[in-house]
Amino acid sequence: MTKTETLSPIHIVGGGLAGSEAAWQAAQAGVPVILHEMRGVRGTDAHKTDGLAELVCSNSFRSDDATSNAVGVIHAEMRLAGSLIMAAADRNQVPAGGALAVDREGFSAAVSAAIESHPLITVIREEIAGVPPEEWGSTIVATGPLTSPALAEAIRLETGADALAFFDAIAPIVHRDSIDMNVCWYQSRYDKVGPGGTGKDYINCPLDEAQYNAFVDALIAGDTVGFKEWEGTPYFDGCLPIEVMAERGRETLRHGPMKPMGLTNAHNPTVKPYAVVQLRQDNALGTLYNMVGFQTKLRYGAQAEIFRMIPGLENAEFARLGGLHRNTYINSPVLLDETLQLKSRHGLRFAGQITGCEGYVESASIGLLAGRFAAAERKGEPVRLPPATTAMGSLLNHITGGHIVTDEEPGKRSFQPMNINFGLFPELEPGAITKPEGVKRFRGKDKTIMKRQLIAARALADCRRWLEGA
Repeated sequence: MTKTETLSPIHIVGGGLAGSEAAWQAAQAGVPVILHEMRGVRGTDAHKTDGLAELVCSNSFRSDDATSNAVGVIHAEMRLAGSLIMAAADRNQVPAGGALAVDREGFSAAVSAAIESHPLITVIREEIAGVPPEEWGSTIVATGPLTSPALAEAIRLETGADALAFFDAIAPIVHRDSIDMNVCWYQSRYDKVGPGGTGKDYINCPLDEAQYNAFVDALIAGDTVGFKEWEGTPYFDGCLPIEVMAERGRETLRHGPMKPMGLTNAHNPTVKPYAVVQLRQDNALGTLYNMVGFQTKLRYGAQAEIFRMIPGLENAEFARLGGLHRNTYINSPVLLDETLQLKSRHGLRFAGQITGCEGYVESASIGLLAGRFAAAERKGEPVRLPPATTAMGSLLNHITGGHIVTDEEPGKRSFQPMNINFGLFPELEPGAITKPEGVKRFRGKDKTIMKRQLIAARALADCRRWLEGA
């Protein structure tokens, strides 16, 4: 009997991108896997086939530029780690300029064939309607945003009533260094010093009456995305889209998220702003700020154009834009440890979009990590975390503890799903960005490009060392 045959299998629930990647990584590490997938027995409102890793939305994996784009960096890291998802994508690529787009049927078929032919992976078509039993031992739940109602309810009961969300109500998130602080200023309303606060916890963007009215007009005229029939219309708990509030009356926003009360413009203290947009620190690194109360159903192009009308945000770079849609996910920073394991139950891990990451490759990368962590644990080896300087490490840190919980938004609503972006990476060492020789003017866009290139190069170098065991 070989050592592999003596190892108990890892159970994985969900055969999407994250579950398939987790299964592949564990099996490639020599650990048997049982992959449970309900499609084939029970469908979802969005899937059309029973193929593994079916792409239900776009066929694009987004930018493949690993030199200055965070998505491209995570692509490169996953390739270094032997990712099945990336290998299948590369083999089924279709023309898309600088992006990596795939033939969706060929991609799913390639993933399905690799999983189903692997000697250490067994695929069982069945719905898991409850929290996986403890006798399964090491288990990964990777059921995604369309988790079956029965399993979602079981997870809610296991983790607590406030631990599971069913809709994103997401405000846009802006890179701090793209905000014009010659226009904006730091201040909390009435200079209030809350728990852990300083009285200067928000960035404030002032609007005069004309600017405010133009902004409201643009919101009302903006192109929006409708809800899918199976999503319903989840307007609850004050989570109205910003454009819906604008439609309810011209003064609604001024008496809601854009009220100017308790604020004094540090650049022009004698003139009271007619309205104010506030941004609040979103991550522990302080690199990202979210637009308070600005959840929206505006299309992405309209969002970027309209929100850049706000004084101080004319050159804003968005780490993510706003949205409001169905998405089942857990409050990972509270529930999971740094290895994606449920703190209240040893051996039960979560992976993919249900953990609070967004995007195909982000979901697959968290599946990759969960599979590696579970395999190492099963083999009695130390679980090695990716460095925080890598794309995978940055995303893992965001999910498991990099988010700030606020008094204004306690519990699950203060944690929102996130795509990989450079705002999640630790800052470079002081002095790392230097003006190239012979360049007279070095600022703005050129400086940002160099910063991203340096972060990307550091990430890939550190990822290689991690994979080599250094």
